[in-house]
Amino acid sequence: MWIGLAFAAPALALFLVFRVFASGAGLGLSLFSVGIDGSALWVGAANFVRLLEDPVFWGSLGVTILYTVLTVPLSIGASFLLALLVRGRFRGVGFFRSVFFLPTVTSLVVAATIFIWIFSVDGPVSGLLGTGSWLASPQLVVPALVVVSVWVRFGYGMLILLASLNEIPEEIEEAARLDGARWRHLVRWIILPHVRPAIFFLAITETAVSFQVFDLINVMTGGGPGRSSYALVMFLYDQGFRYFDFGYASAIGAVLFIIALAFALLQHFVIGREKK
Repeated sequence: MWIGLAFAAPALALFLVFRVFASGAGLGLSLFSVGIDGSALWVGAANFVRLLEDPVFWGSLGVTILYTVLTVPLSIGASFLLALLVRGRFRGVGFFRSVFFLPTVTSLVVAATIFIWIFSVDGPVSGLLGTGSWLASPQLVVPALVVVSVWVRFGYGMLILLASLNEIPEEIEEAARLDGARWRHLVRWIILPHVRPAIFFLAITETAVSFQVFDLINVMTGGGPGRSSYALVMFLYDQGFRYFDFGYASAIGAVLFIIALAFALLQHFVIGREKK
């Protein structure tokens, strides 16, 4: 046991310092007004009261929730369909698995730069649909970001679900087919119940990533046009590192953590809880 703990100690120390301690310090900072010189003045819940009265906070929260609600189910749905597609044994299946996983290991900045052109006035999407630049439209900018996010992330989900699908005994599916079950029956009564833990895992991780979206929006839109793609972490970043209002930024982080935790608990009761 002690040898195992010794090997785990460096990773555990990093986790405690940069996760647990940093989170606790951030929560503590949310109760202070902190200056750039390091001075701290106790203000109690004033930062949270100010947050509730800030229209920019509510706007960025709405953008974040909309982005998350659109991205998570679409990403998991695309991952599930592609996992079913490359589950079989056919010529070239390894090639298709690699191609579908490739966006996951592609640099997000490179992908965002390519999609800036794709959604521009001169890009193929505008040429086919005649919609103009999606990134310049307050109504279309969030869907454009969702498309990029799903494209970047579905390969990871496909890999997780594919591993879960490969654990289903072939005898069960074969017996169901002999009993007259069609493909939709296999998916509804055999495949989905078996992969539900994997779907729950993806729902939690995808939700956490979506609530923390920053780099994609920062590269593609900068929060615009106006503030129609101004997500909560961008609001946090601006308050902390542009205006140096560290106490207020920490309060934003604390509220973001609470909201993400609430969504995780909701997903636990809807997806993750075992049905009896």
